[in-house]
Amino acid sequence: MNKRKTGALYEQRAAAFLRGRGYRILEQNYRCRAGEIDLIARDGRYLVFVEVKYRHDGRLGEGVCAVDWRKQRRISRTALWYLAEHRLGAETPCRFDVVSVDGERVTLVQDAFSFVG
Repeated sequence: MNKRKTGALYEQRAAAFLRGRGYRILEQNYRCRAGEIDLIARDGRYLVFVEVKYRHDGRLGEGVCAVDWRKQRRISRTALWYLAEHRLGAETPCRFDVVSVDGERVTLVQDAFSFVG
């Protein structure tokens, strides 16, 4: 299976995991000129931008550790693009979550990082 198919499989798994916790999935694989966000969802009053990271085993560390400041900055810029595209203002409560799929274990880190400008 190629990387894109593997990624799609684990993004589907993450989406199901989030639905089970009451999230409403709005977008999967949102893409624009600024970048890509794996999942965009609603969790209560929050608009949530979700990065999904998969690791086959722990040799490279947990998936959540792979969301470095560069990735955070790209996700932040893409989130701004999404907000503008959907005419959502600065008053829209947002957060950035990471779903880490490590082997068979799925972990949600809510509010994993703050906006990186």
